[in-house]
Amino acid sequence: MIIDIIGDIHGYADKLTGLLEQLGYTHNGKYFVPPEGHQALFIGDLIDRGSQQLATLEIVFAMIDAGVAHAVMGNHEYNALAFATLDVESHSKKYLRSHTELHARQHEAFLAEIPFGSTLHEYWLKRLYELPLWIETDDACFVHACWDVDSMAVLKPLLTTDNCLTPEGLIQTAQKGSAPYEALERVLKGVETPLPNGIVMVDKEGTERSRVRVRWWLDELNKRTIHEIARAPTSALAQIPIDALAENIDFALKTNKPVFVGHYWLAGNPEPLSPQVVCTDYSAAVDSGYLTAYQLDTNNPLPLIAANFVQYRHDLA
Repeated sequence: MIIDIIGDIHGYADKLTGLLEQLGYTHNGKYFVPPEGHQALFIGDLIDRGSQQLATLEIVFAMIDAGVAHAVMGNHEYNALAFATLDVESHSKKYLRSHTELHARQHEAFLAEIPFGSTLHEYWLKRLYELPLWIETDDACFVHACWDVDSMAVLKPLLTTDNCLTPEGLIQTAQKGSAPYEALERVLKGVETPLPNGIVMVDKEGTERSRVRVRWWLDELNKRTIHEIARAPTSALAQIPIDALAENIDFALKTNKPVFVGHYWLAGNPEPLSPQVVCTDYSAAVDSGYLTAYQLDTNNPLPLIAANFVQYRHDLA
């Protein structure tokens, strides 16, 4: 079987339709039908940013309902659930994800089409709960940001047998500083390391951060400089001494299978991140980014090769 692993869509249904057609999928009036021997797998972040939120969800879930696709949850789907859920443990009318100007702006494209508190909103929140946090098959591992089996073990008691969040699991993973919170952050956002004392970075949203996301797929993380392993713009790293070492990164990739992720806003010509890890997020949420898939042959999952990537070049269509 060929699994077409599709990167972060972020509400760009036109790009999704273009990529599916490029991959040989045809619409039968109800859903996109894959070529014989193919199946789709969406790697999360279906929503937010783009102007075709509802159309994207309808395409993806029609395929899931027809049994021709699977999907995992991204941090944006998680955020949508937390944004709409009151924190019963706080004994106040606060939401698990606060309704700050920043968070509202990040979620405004979704809520513009699917109004907060509407029947449509409630329906799609229920559907988002159906997305597992990760999928593991005999051939490969699929997760939005990081395959961390130690974090997964912390989360497992809060999930269904299919690795889907429960409402209680959502509440527990949203409690900042808790073990479930940190584990969820790893799985849906990646591995971070503290910056040297007194140093902060400003991210693309204008938020000051004292930690930086790292390229966890590299070897010997604790023996490399922050500049070598950081997943951050060069401008953001400018304040960090060039020889500052990463320290105390508690992570190891504990599988021999290929791992597929999204999340990382890559650019340029697609290629594997390492001999074992592929990212299919090539920034489709901006005009210059291309919705990207990797075609995994389950009969020959390794080696991971650049020739297996497919990109929909919307600017040439």
